[in-house]
Amino acid sequence: MERQLKAFAAALLLGTTLAPTAHAARAYVSNERSSTVTVIDVDKGTVEAEWPVGKRPRGIAMTRDGKALLVAASADNAVEMRDPATGALIAALPSGADPEQFFPAYSGDLLFAANEDNGAVTAIDLAGRKVAWQVPTGNEPEGVAQSPDGKWLLVTSEEDNTVAWIDLSTRTVVEEMETNARPRHIEFEANGSKVWIAAEMAGTVQIADVGSKAIEQTLTFAPPGVPAYKVMPCGIRFTPDGKTAIVALGRADSIAVVDVATRTVRGYVKVGDRPWHLAITPDGTRAIVANGASDSVSFVDIAAMQVTATIKAGGGPWGVALGR
Repeated sequence: MERQLKAFAAALLLGTTLAPTAHAARAYVSNERSSTVTVIDVDKGTVEAEWPVGKRPRGIAMTRDGKALLVAASADNAVEMRDPATGALIAALPSGADPEQFFPAYSGDLLFAANEDNGAVTAIDLAGRKVAWQVPTGNEPEGVAQSPDGKWLLVTSEEDNTVAWIDLSTRTVVEEMETNARPRHIEFEANGSKVWIAAEMAGTVQIADVGSKAIEQTLTFAPPGVPAYKVMPCGIRFTPDGKTAIVALGRADSIAVVDVATRTVRGYVKVGDRPWHLAITPDGTRAIVANGASDSVSFVDIAAMQVTATIKAGGGPWGVALGR
């Protein structure tokens, strides 16, 4: 039991999308082309259901209490709140224009959604089912993450090649940090002192120091036999112990396994076509990867660095959330 509680606490700190249990029974995969969510039994590796949802679903997460599944229906300008057991629609939340990625606040009361079409981040009051506030950001915001201490909200701008540092106490942008080309995703390390930024068009992941708000290191990737122009980092997730980062490399059709302490690539795993986003199981042993161009999901043994199963999903798998 103690081990399970520690795993769950680490998952919360890392912002992973888990229900309140150390065991993830289900993976929920958003399919942006078919406007569905594929439900997978994690232990059996089988598809349980495919639910129709709003148009062009991308961002997907569980609420912090695990009671609802959140799906960004980007083309409907809404975030859907659904019953994770049945897929039934509980509510359609106002989200601002074209929500893509979002981040459930650690406090559990808000959802921070990046609005790609109107250059803003919207805070949604989950209990009141209304917009709480909105802050302008750079153009085409996409990646969004809250610091583990709750102080900062960071939002990437794909068009401006910047990250907006929003002070949540004042709800103001206090810094616009320049990045490499087209930052798509952002993820804090477990202790909150560093933040990793996936720059898709540059083919890099940049690591910034939270104290100085400055880039301190840039990681590059070279999967065997893959031309450099196809290396397009997207989703990043850390294992619950914080020791390993998994980076989806987009059109390189691979993921990178990175040692966090040394910031070196341990190796690469070839998955399906165009891996976009992923989730890591609470025990830290497996990555579940959404392959956007091959309509599939790869289960990867992280230690062995090999695919153990490939499961058919809907059209254009985009993101993965874990829950009960």
